[in-house]
Amino acid sequence: MVFDKSLDKELFSEKVEFERSVITIAVMSYNEGVPKLQLSRENKNAAGELGFAKLGRMTKEEVEAVLPLIEKAKKYL
Repeated sequence: MVFDKSLDKELFSEKVEFERSVITIAVMSYNEGVPKLQLSRENKNAAGELGFAKLGRMTKEEVEAVLPLIEKAKKYL
């Protein structure tokens, strides 16, 4: 089965902006399935443009900023 973007529904999404990146906390439901939490990072290049990056590890500042958003997102799970 191939992923169909039109079946992916965003139930919640908020972003936190940092000096060199943006972290997005979202709740997504694919094909009316179980809602799931999604965390993603976009890094800024020298021109300030955003590009997708693996989230991987987070600094303490990032964790402290996203935890309240994760709490908000739980209402949509």
